[in-house]
Amino acid sequence: MKVQLLRAVIVTAGFVSAVALAAPATVVLGTATEGGGFELYGRHLAETISESDASLKIEIRATRGSAENLPLLEAGKLDIGLVEGNAAHAAFAGIDRPKTALRIVAAMYPGPGMFVVRGDSTVRTLADLKGKPVAFGTPASGLTTLARDVLDGLGLTPERDFQAVFLQKAGDGPTLVLEGKVAALWGGGIGWPGFTKVAAGPGGARFIVPDAGEIERIRAKHPHLRRMTVPAGTYAGQNAPINSVGLWSFVLARADLPDDVAYRLARAVHRGETRLAAQLAQGRYTTATNTASEAPRPELLHPGVARYLREIGALR
Repeated sequence: MKVQLLRAVIVTAGFVSAVALAAPATVVLGTATEGGGFELYGRHLAETISESDASLKIEIRATRGSAENLPLLEAGKLDIGLVEGNAAHAAFAGIDRPKTALRIVAAMYPGPGMFVVRGDSTVRTLADLKGKPVAFGTPASGLTTLARDVLDGLGLTPERDFQAVFLQKAGDGPTLVLEGKVAALWGGGIGWPGFTKVAAGPGGARFIVPDAGEIERIRAKHPHLRRMTVPAGTYAGQNAPINSVGLWSFVLARADLPDDVAYRLARAVHRGETRLAAQLAQGRYTTATNTASEAPRPELLHPGVARYLREIGALR
């Protein structure tokens, strides 16, 4: 009788635990401005999570980008948020701010920085852009911070050496290029919407990146930046790989996000890897292996995420 009672207690405890794990949860996701890469990725990420785990409701909140997502996460006004790699690096390292206690839920995709110009532009090098009107994105975007570091490595600044244009919405940039109102648009990543739109324009597009010597100079001053390659065929008319520098972007969580919710988010994201990859070119980089390997340090993974990654063998 006692054995049967003990078994009943164990079964009941397991059932209660399973119910608790599957309890509905609303998760607020901070993305960025309309027309940018984060807005596009965030929408598909939310759909992937909901399809993988119907108990998780993702509520998308449009923000100004990485520079706003970080303080909103730290204040508990977002549960998870998309943060560009350079902004994440500064937050984790405590550069010009206190070190953050935010933790990683998933690695998103690499973000090599590039300029795009129209196919009929005479611009061929970074030097050719000096003095010209250039759209650098929105002020709160992590990509704008990346632009500043890349240019700083070459002794340049957006405001002093270019006619810098800062946008209200990321989606405004490609139109300015196509209409000839700016000479170039700065952006980054694979499948970035601004680049896709310019490349699909009547005259196609050309991408302007630092040359090999300039990459060495940039990394000498900013060694946290990594060499990255955009594979050939990523954009219309792009027949060769493009080499530049950048960092991986991350989905970050507020420090006190419950472990079980973080676990379920990681499980939903990585169970949905095939779907996300089919929806977005950059989605194929969001894998459990990359989440484990691209975290700057293992302890920066949310504990719930680390538990899931260990369970599936992606993390030791």
